[in-house]
Formats: sequence, C-alpha cells, structure tokens
Amino acid sequence: MRIKRDMYLDKLIARKHNGMVKVITGVRRCGKSYLLFELFMEHLLECGVPRDHIIDVQLEGRENKALRDPDNCNAYVRERVGKGQHYVLLDEVQLMDEFEDVLLGFLHIQNLDVYVTGSNSKFLSSDIITEFRGRGDQVRVHPLSFAEYHAAMGQDWDDDWDDYMTYGGMPYAATLVDDREKAAYLQGLFEEVYLRDVIDRHNVRNVGELGELVDVIASATGSLTNPDKLEKTFKSVKGVTLSAPTIRKYLGYFEDAFLIGEAKRYNVKGRKYIGGPLKYYFEDVGLRNARLNFRQQEPTHIMENVIYNELVSRGYTVDVGIVEIREGNDRKQIEIDFVANEGSRRYYIQSAFMLSDEEKRVQEERPLVSVPDSFKKIIVVGGSQKVSRDDNGIVTMGIKQFLLNPDSLDL
Repeated sequence: MRIKRDMYLDKLIARKHNGMVKVITGVRRCGKSYLLFELFMEHLLECGVPRDHIIDVQLEGRENKALRDPDNCNAYVRERVGKGQHYVLLDEVQLMDEFEDVLLGFLHIQNLDVYVTGSNSKFLSSDIITEFRGRGDQVRVHPLSFAEYHAAMGQDWDDDWDDYMTYGGMPYAATLVDDREKAAYLQGLFEEVYLRDVIDRHNVRNVGELGELVDVIASATGSLTNPDKLEKTFKSVKGVTLSAPTIRKYLGYFEDAFLIGEAKRYNVKGRKYIGGPLKYYFEDVGLRNARLNFRQQEPTHIMENVIYNELVSRGYTVDVGIVEIREGNDRKQIEIDFVANEGSRRYYIQSAFMLSDEEKRVQEERPLVSVPDSFKKIIVVGGSQKVSRDDNGIVTMGIKQFLLNPDSLDL
C-alpha cells in the first residue's frame, strides 16, 4: 500500500537548499523514515539527482552501528561529497553522540543539503533553536490524518471512519487487514516501544506507576485535569501514593516522546492563560484505545481527540477557551472546546458528536455567542452534515467535511 504524505513532502521540498538542518520529528513509527527515505528520496531522483549524490544512513540499523560514532559519521559523509549538489539523509540521529556539532559542521559544506529524523525531546522546536543555534528547521510529522487514511484505504467513508476511530492512523496498522492483528500491533507498540523508550531514556524505576498514569490519562482524554488532581485520583481510586511533582515529570516524559499533547486553558475575554487544570490528548486515538484494551470507545471523546490532532497537524496552536458569563449576581465560567490560533487567524470550535435537539444546540452555542470578538465560530458534529450558518453567524459542519477539506475552517 502506498500512502501519500503530500503535506509533509511539500514542506521538505519548500526547505531545500535553505542553509539549515531540516529536522523531521514525531512519535516513533509515524512515518518519518518513510517520508525521508522513500517519498523525499523519490522526489530527488525524479528531479535528476544522481543516486550517488544522496548519502542516506539509517542509524537505527545494526549495520550502521559504527556510524553512531560522531567522528566516523563525519568522515563517512565528507568522503562521499564530491562535485555538484549532494544530500545527506540521516535517520534517528539522536543515537549519535554530539550530533549537533556534526550536523552544524555539515552546513559549512556549500554543496551539501542536510536532512535528519529524531524521536526524542532533543528534537522539540525550542531545543532545535538552542542546539542548532538558529540553524535548525523543524518539520513535525504526525500519524496519518483521517484524510490521508481515507485516501489510502479507499473504502466507504463510514467504514473508514469507524476503523479510524478504533485503530487510529499509525501507518503500519493501516496496512493490516485483520482487526486482531491491528490491535496486537498497537498494544505491542505502546508497551514494547513507547513505554520502554521512556523507561530507558529517563531511567524510570517504578514502571508500574508510569503505566498506571498512562491508563488514567487515556481514560480521561479530553477531561480537565492536572498533576494535583491526578495525585488525589491515585490516592482515592487506586490507593497509591504518587506525588504531583512525579506525575508532572512523567507527563513531561510522555510529551517529549510525542505520545500526548496538552491544551491549556485560555481566558478569551481576559486574553490570558489560566493556571490549574488542562486537557491532554493522545497523538493517535488508536494508541489510546489500545492502551485501554479497546474497552472505552466513547465516540464523543474520541472525536474530540481527532479534532485536536487535526488542528495541530494543520499548524495551529490549540487551547481550551474559557468564557466568563453572568448568571444573576453570580459569575460562571463556561468552556469552548478549542481555540485554534495561527498568526493573526483564530477559530473557536466546539466538538459535538450529536446535536440531538434544540436544547443541546443552545448549550453548544452558548459559549460561542458569549465571545465578544468577530473571529469565526464553528460547531463540528458527527457524520456528514453539510456546512450551514445560523443567525448568530455560527457555522455547523459534519466531521466528514471538517477532516476531508484542508480549508474547512474557512468554508
């Protein structure tokens, strides 16, 4: 099965020859290597680049263990750069010590363009700026979006949506036909790759606590929480003492591994972030479901997680909106599921799996009509409802239209 990743490929192509290290980041097994070594390599060859002008090294392979030594890798690449434009593609570069110095040194070779992948916290955007002294350019890759998944599978929309809500968008899982194989792959991936990575990288001793925290976060996807609340949950529900500082540290490990993302609370009228509870979402809903042994299949929360991931993959920063309203003599805070920002653009978005009656619609619209600015306000509902706009200027669209049209927020 050939899976197109045109959005990410276009980003790499746009960054060719820009004098920076192109750093491809993302959770393990989301398709970073496929993007670089299959799709981008194919692009280079189609552009007429001779094969021997492409220096590709996958450091995770046992056969390239010697090249994890920075001096060996430096010598290996330099020996292969001759006349004409050359390209170096390095996979899982965090396995090499002092990789920053090696890669910055490659930038001094005028006819060498540098591309690397990485999977850990060294490759978060803030670290790129620090480690590469402003010479790193990040391309963040995510698991398959629903549009990518649907294009690859080519089934009926409803069938693909049901599969995606259950098994998510990890590329290899999408190639499997049998549901039991998909489930086993995702469960093994979580346990044997992601958790093991976190445990080994951070020398975590209490593996049981770490696993319990993952389970709690997975069960509470889309619910407001924080380390202090989680500490109380562990004491009251599980009878375990796990301190808030330790929970905060573990959550940081999961974020560094790209397993979860957070949405902070933002006071829309006050235009400031609010401390306290926030929301966590999984990078892939299939991984989340697999961790819970596919027992908690709440479509409302899963669809909300899918919408969050879609907004992030489109380049938006995503917060939870808080709006203060007055009820009699009291002030009350009500929530907007997502405030999506990109530059000067902003969208207020509610996720509503079903709008069963007028009362439910009023409930979903209430936070949106309480926002005092003129940015676009959208309700995304389950199914394939066509785009409509009511008297308050609020747009309603089905999840199908939202996910399959990259410009859906501007419809």
